[in-house]
Amino acid sequence: MIPISKPLLGDEEKKMVLEVLESGNLAQGDVVKQFEEEFASFCGVKYAVAVNSGTAALHSAIHALGIGKGDEVITVPFTFAASANPIIMEGAKPVFVDVKPNYFNIDVDKIEEKITNKTKAILYVDLYGQPANYDKIAKIAKKHKLFVIEDACQAHGAKIGDRFAGSFGDIACFSFYATKNMACGEGGMITTNNEEYAELCKRFRHHGQSEKTRYEYVDLGYNYRLTNVLAAIGLAQLRKLPGFTKKRIANANKLSKGLEGLPGITVPKLLPGAKHVFHQYTIICDNKIIKRDELLKYLRSKGIGAGIYYPKPLHLHPHFAKLGYKEGDFPVSEMLAKSVLSLPIHPSLSDSDINLIIDTIKEFYEVATK
Repeated sequence: MIPISKPLLGDEEKKMVLEVLESGNLAQGDVVKQFEEEFASFCGVKYAVAVNSGTAALHSAIHALGIGKGDEVITVPFTFAASANPIIMEGAKPVFVDVKPNYFNIDVDKIEEKITNKTKAILYVDLYGQPANYDKIAKIAKKHKLFVIEDACQAHGAKIGDRFAGSFGDIACFSFYATKNMACGEGGMITTNNEEYAELCKRFRHHGQSEKTRYEYVDLGYNYRLTNVLAAIGLAQLRKLPGFTKKRIANANKLSKGLEGLPGITVPKLLPGAKHVFHQYTIICDNKIIKRDELLKYLRSKGIGAGIYYPKPLHLHPHFAKLGYKEGDFPVSEMLAKSVLSLPIHPSLSDSDINLIIDTIKEFYEVATK
């Protein structure tokens, strides 16, 4: 079986976790602080704040920017629910903008038509590990005096030019869930160059109390702290991330070379000037030629893990539809939900694994088009 994802944990992670266990300091402490410092340095920002999930990171970021009841935040419907839920958690409304069909990220040409006097921020997503077109987003945000939140939960190590994901916008968020490019099992990180936002996020993760004056509750807060145990795994993973990224990109190049030109398949397109880190390697199936759901079933029958991210855009789920959205509102997202298929791309794949994936898809094509 070739799994769709596979965390790569080795002796380094075991050694660092054991050191934490032996120290007896399991909760948030010096190891978390070290993780924050190294992650901030990696991203090229001044501050990083560790939390216990990517969702907590997004929630903390939205809170730090003062977004709340009656406000609107522009984001995309073609993403995981955690990109939009924290907006609602703070009492604001997610206002969806469709995505570009080949890049999967926000269609910047459609942003301005959704801006109102209630709009406070643009929360864009670096989906599948591909950075969104930040330069255009930043110009729109500056023109309309909006905050920019980068959801980089799938984009550890991605770049535009010389700048890393996590260094764009007012504040950015990462996830370290078990399937991510670097994984702690659970965990998240907020990155920013703004000291005030960093301090507000630290308070928010710790029941509204400053870490300098304990038991003085300044604001509403949650238990969003990360543990030293998970931070130890994160440190080891961060140090391995460049190697993981290099292998993911190499695997993606091999898959694209093998599948390019196959009728009915569109391989991932790369944004010019950007470094895609391939959290997912996602193809688009032309259902008139290759039926996506049948290909998925065929791959799994041959022991090849594959997945659909995401089978339904957010606006078609009852939770978001009740905000006034309906079928047909975002046609590109709806088309992609019926057409995308993610293939294994993780660093542990061998050349023979990649060749098997390519050959199996070609084999399916031959059978399906007879």
